Amino acid sequence: MMVFTPKNKIKNHKESLIKSLLIIASTLSILTTFGILFSILFEAIEFFQLKSVWYFLTGSQWTPGRVDSQFGALPIFSGTFMITFIALAVAIPVGLGSAIYMSEYASWQMRDWLKPMLEVLAGIPTVVYGFFAAITVAPLVVTVCESLGLRASFNNALASGLVMGIMIIPLISSLSDDIIRAVPDAQRKASLALGMTHSETIQHIVLPSAMPGIVSASLLALSKALGETMVVVMAAGLRPNLTWNPLEDMTTVTVQIVDSLVGDHAFDSPDTLSAFALGLVLFLVTLVLNIFSLMMIRRFKEKYKINTL
Repeated sequence: MMVFTPKNKIKNHKESLIKSLLIIASTLSILTTFGILFSILFEAIEFFQLKSVWYFLTGSQWTPGRVDSQFGALPIFSGTFMITFIALAVAIPVGLGSAIYMSEYASWQMRDWLKPMLEVLAGIPTVVYGFFAAITVAPLVVTVCESLGLRASFNNALASGLVMGIMIIPLISSLSDDIIRAVPDAQRKASLALGMTHSETIQHIVLPSAMPGIVSASLLALSKALGETMVVVMAAGLRPNLTWNPLEDMTTVTVQIVDSLVGDHAFDSPDTLSAFALGLVLFLVTLVLNIFSLMMIRRFKEKYKINTL
């Protein structure tokens, strides 16, 4: 039978206090998410009362500020996803490859030198990346395309996507490195004892075990790429352009949100309210991607029976 001494009572009070603080923190996180949603939702509904939802999602003309304004957001969505796809095509292979090298092949001295160098990229302001994209990468893309007989605009999606990919490499690399290193060393030793080579162990044991964390890191990088504004403004331009050609100029959802909110239009005009409609769609897209990633993580955990033993 346990005797409740004053010391035990103090411990119980501390435990209850910590539990209450954690519940409050969790509740605040949830309420903040709902607050963001409702702050966008009501203004977006007001916009959709003025303009067609169907044309907003499928229309190909985005011409606010005119007498016959059109709010077809398909060119904006296509530009957003194209630039994001280019960024992920750069960041995931490079980031994951550097994480595998640092965690599985590099010596401690090399790792202590490489990881801080990679993480320096995360501290560079986005406007500096924008200058780099506009002044260095975009002209280089134009020069290379001209040598290949292709025509490229100085404001093009390819330059913006390449620089954005460089910008999110540290996010994928650092998180993936920590996740891969968290895989129990006993799994590696068991694989090597069964006759697998080091590369086969990485391919068949380490990466599947770390896959849920790698998917989460990639999702965070995707969210960062979807929300990037400065690099797109300086390197890809502001023109809503529905095209499959990454060598042309185009724009993204976040850029158009900023452009709509900083204009001289009345707050209740369709031109301003369109920013909230774009924000709502971006919020829903991010929500769907999060749900999809959770499903993928669950599937990998079930397939490989991942645990922390």
